[in-house]
Amino acid sequence: MSIVYLAMNENANKQWAIKEVRKEGIEDFEMVKHSLIAEINLLKKLSHPNLPSIVDVIETEGTFLVVMDYIEGVALDKILEEDGPIDQDTLVLWGVQLCNVLNYLHSREPAIIYRDLKPSNIMLKPDGTIVLIDFGTAREFKNDSAKDTTCLGTKGYAAPEQFGGKGQSDVRTDVYNLGTTLYHLITGHNPSEPPYEMYPIRHWNPTLSIGLEKIIQTCTQLNPEDRYQTCYHVLYELQHMEEIDDKYRKKKRKHMILFCCSLFLCTALYGISAYAFNKEKTILVDDYNSILEQGELSSMEKVKRECYSEAIRLEPKRKEAYMMLLQQYSEDCIFAKEEELELYHILQEEKKGTGITHLEALKSDEKRYGEFCYNMGILYWYYYEDKGNKHKQAANWFQDSLRYAALDKETTKKAKLFYEICQFHKRVRQLEYTSSFLGEYKKYWTNLVKLKSAFDHHVEEEGLTLQLYNEIVGQVFNYRSYFKADKVTEGEIVRVLNEISQYCDKFEIIKETKRKEIEQLKKEITDTIEVIHSTYHQNQEETRVSD
Repeated sequence: MSIVYLAMNENANKQWAIKEVRKEGIEDFEMVKHSLIAEINLLKKLSHPNLPSIVDVIETEGTFLVVMDYIEGVALDKILEEDGPIDQDTLVLWGVQLCNVLNYLHSREPAIIYRDLKPSNIMLKPDGTIVLIDFGTAREFKNDSAKDTTCLGTKGYAAPEQFGGKGQSDVRTDVYNLGTTLYHLITGHNPSEPPYEMYPIRHWNPTLSIGLEKIIQTCTQLNPEDRYQTCYHVLYELQHMEEIDDKYRKKKRKHMILFCCSLFLCTALYGISAYAFNKEKTILVDDYNSILEQGELSSMEKVKRECYSEAIRLEPKRKEAYMMLLQQYSEDCIFAKEEELELYHILQEEKKGTGITHLEALKSDEKRYGEFCYNMGILYWYYYEDKGNKHKQAANWFQDSLRYAALDKETTKKAKLFYEICQFHKRVRQLEYTSSFLGEYKKYWTNLVKLKSAFDHHVEEEGLTLQLYNEIVGQVFNYRSYFKADKVTEGEIVRVLNEISQYCDKFEIIKETKRKEIEQLKKEITDTIEVIHSTYHQNQEETRVSD
């Protein structure tokens, strides 16, 4: 164990921090000691206002004392706990300081990679200066090394290359750590806690800068090649955030012009549909089809949605317009909350002169309604922008699709599996903090494998299959330790991942349009298999030596 004392040098009238590491209670004292020696040797070479200084080292039998500058202040994780998310202006000031100190470390010969940036390792002094502490995981970059010799870092903040022998950590590793740290500070959501996902920061606070969102997203790309290549780049972007925001506003102005044009066309459509209400039933069917065709032919999203919505108003019992509207909402792979509100407005709108809502009219045919519910579940599962609530929303629709029992056998099987997996996700937070998870993760894994089998070889659903494969690979990475604890074997996981990789080569319809995404998935499968092997061959999941 280790204890930190506050000491006073009376002769120099200066406070020191003395870190005492005791052999007692530490399983591998020599490893901890060597880590400390490495930390000290690094710090001795450095001199920067955002770094602490080492005063002395005292080694006795059974203990190890490190005398260093006392940093008066508070760790940023404590500030988060007490005050919540940091305001944007303050975050940028801190981000600039972090970039400066990381640039200093990276400019040493050889470069020093910090590897464990997170709020608890950053102290804020009373004068507003921040100081990096805890260099226990830092290392010097070795040009002749293909990968790190040990896997160190903090889960959630650490870059993928810090685990499982995915290559040597370098400057871009610290760029990733910087991005996750800025994310935690600005949103208040800890990336090292379940569900281990980072959503765009404006998901949590829409008033935040588009520029800052872009910076954090670029920092935290899984592939090092897709990140900023140095902290100098991050520093420049932080200091020019307004320029990024201006580009966004110009883009939005162009969209507004397109919107105005589409609004004009929609007004004309309203005139046509109002006239159609006075027609005979036989004419109404033809108008329904022509409006659907007009929507299909349009290249403007707004016009498409208005056409499909108008067709629903004309014939709310027919399913085609509903399905085409759902397809349109998934076209850009994001089902936004604004689109959700628009859809629910259409569903709850009453058919003129009947007092019956469009959704109630659709329910009059159980088969049509069951198919609609299933597709609503799919829309939420794959595309809903509120990732924290997607399974909850999807579960309701999958449950309704099963309740009406009008689906074909294959779709019913899929709906049941989707529903069971959604129910698992609704319980997952509770499971991870209790000892009652035994059996739950194995059941979850079994359902994932069954769902995969249900989609394998279905050419007409290749797009959804690819999305499902991506989800399975991501969940294997996120829950690998829980799968291990719940007796899911390494061989079983690797077999399924290899099957997914093989099936990716058999895609027919999307193999050209989704080539890049397919190749990226196959790379992630290879990387995940390495991480799985590492997880299943470690006695403990902890990836860093802690005090």
